[in-house]
Amino acid sequence: MNIRKPILDMHDELTAYRRDMHQNPQTSFEENYASDLVARKLEEWDITHIRGIAKTGIVATIEGKSTTGKSIGIRADMDALDIVEEGHQEWVSLTPGKMHGCGHDGHTTTLLGTAKYLKENNDFNGKVHLIFQPAEETGEGAKAMIDDGFLDRFPCDAMYAMHNWPYSPIGYFEINDGASMANVDFFEVTVGGRGGHASKPHTFIDPIMISAQIINALQMVVSREVDPFEPAVLSVTNIKSGAGAFNVTPAKAVFSGTVRTYCPALRTRIENRIKQISSEIANSHRAVANCTYKRMSDATINDSTHAKICSDLAKSLAGELMVVTDARPSMGGEDFGAFLQHVPGAYVKIGQGIMNDADHPCSKGLHNPKYDFNDEIIPITMEYWARLVEYHLGSGREAA
Repeated sequence: MNIRKPILDMHDELTAYRRDMHQNPQTSFEENYASDLVARKLEEWDITHIRGIAKTGIVATIEGKSTTGKSIGIRADMDALDIVEEGHQEWVSLTPGKMHGCGHDGHTTTLLGTAKYLKENNDFNGKVHLIFQPAEETGEGAKAMIDDGFLDRFPCDAMYAMHNWPYSPIGYFEINDGASMANVDFFEVTVGGRGGHASKPHTFIDPIMISAQIINALQMVVSREVDPFEPAVLSVTNIKSGAGAFNVTPAKAVFSGTVRTYCPALRTRIENRIKQISSEIANSHRAVANCTYKRMSDATINDSTHAKICSDLAKSLAGELMVVTDARPSMGGEDFGAFLQHVPGAYVKIGQGIMNDADHPCSKGLHNPKYDFNDEIIPITMEYWARLVEYHLGSGREAA
């Protein structure tokens, strides 16, 4: 790959920042450590920025030598996860029960390095807004920034984001034309029955048995009610009931899970079916089921024109054989889709996996307690961002 020397020269410095953030993870809307580190470096590099957007968010703005051109936005997420880290690196989490298990420490570091590079190499026409976003994992951060006036305060002609991808070898790019990441919804069903002594099942209404019947029925929504060519996932991930006594049937059971879709109409249909099935099965057993359904984040749908721009630039950087444009969309979620509902743009995945080493931390799946971000993709991603800025804002280096 042809990566320019000023970017390569920052690699060690940025790796140290990334590992520092990795050791100090914080979850949604509490990302003060990462936010403070970013602000401190932006101030040191004399980069204009505004803090406090959606609590911990930061937007830095780099102006070209001429500001009469377009403006684009590049986003990185900052939040960590509620996971106990099981890695053995020197920079493992120092915060019990929290870790950067999705690589947002790397995303933040890469955008921070891009800010420094663009500040020192601003031979372009227009503005670049570098968006350090909180709370991606809960699906709240992008919407919170929009509600805080981001789109009015920092208008963008196009917006872009990336995610490290341990499922592909280091340096590979995956860029979808259209659907990239799915709608993410949460549901919780509370089944209310009547408790009693386990030896007398005829005297109570068993919420555990009823919940089991509802859960089994819900699994048929996707398998028997959805077109096999229409992506959809319905997973029950938690069930809670009882206080631990082996001989007491409780009065209540609660189970929850997630729904993933792309089609808006199907999203609504599955939501309605969860509520209907839960209520009707519970009613048939003289119980009551109450369903809470929350749409966490909307699907990330790449604009065709901008996906083509991204794939062309990735090919100029990595080579045509290392750019995949027909990968299957992921059923994982990404709240960047909220921005793309207002501004055209694209979301790309950059491989970081280690070939033939599935046990390497950089090859572990996202949200895995043994996962780690691959620092070797920092300069790759920075070079990609630099070329994207130069393409849009006209430095003429995009074909380098």
